[in-house]
Amino acid sequence: MSNNAPFSMLDEAAIRAAELRRDPYDYAFVEQAIDGRFKDEVLADAPQIPHRGSYALPSLRYGPKFAACIHDLLSPRFRRIVEQKFDIDLSNRPPSIVMMGNTTGHYNEGYAHTDSKHKIITVLLGFSGEWPHERGRLRILRSNNRDDYAFEFPPEFGKMLMFRVCDHSWHGFLPQKGRRMSLQLCYVDSEWYVRRENLRHGLSAFAKSLPGVRQIIDWAPRSFGNKR
Repeated sequence: MSNNAPFSMLDEAAIRAAELRRDPYDYAFVEQAIDGRFKDEVLADAPQIPHRGSYALPSLRYGPKFAACIHDLLSPRFRRIVEQKFDIDLSNRPPSIVMMGNTTGHYNEGYAHTDSKHKIITVLLGFSGEWPHERGRLRILRSNNRDDYAFEFPPEFGKMLMFRVCDHSWHGFLPQKGRRMSLQLCYVDSEWYVRRENLRHGLSAFAKSLPGVRQIIDWAPRSFGNKR
């Protein structure tokens, strides 16, 4: 496929039309970045993630319709849309993708953080069939207080949130048990960071496959306020 080929799954017009909001930091929300008519077939092809936490995309198995969404997201065409929206050059910023499948509702989930200094732009795309809960929506925060928020992002199919990472790009969510499927694409500062994250999440995924270790991980305190 050429660099200028149209998207097969993403709604380019909707993504381009999304307003760039400046308060409390640069972010944009797309109500439906994937046409709703693709919902059933994409979700049928999505990865099966049984546990909490984030999983590196290379470690997951999925079908062709979900793969088509990934292909669009990793395309130069999508990158150029993000570049134009945030007025930034990402041509030398490699993409890194991780997936989240579930949340346990434990106290140590969703803590406020600003993202790693290695991340430049973060793009979130919902793949939950529905999210009927009041809690568990990702909040764009004005501070490290999860109740001090400007916007809430439900992780539902096709909804997209993108933001510029900075020293005050606080975000988080209130703990809520549920099937919370979402994708995180980050443009980062080096291929080294991509490899490190894939390795880190791969080791974490293996640990979570061991029942005794998984219980420890589920209840282990997180580094509240730290970047990741």
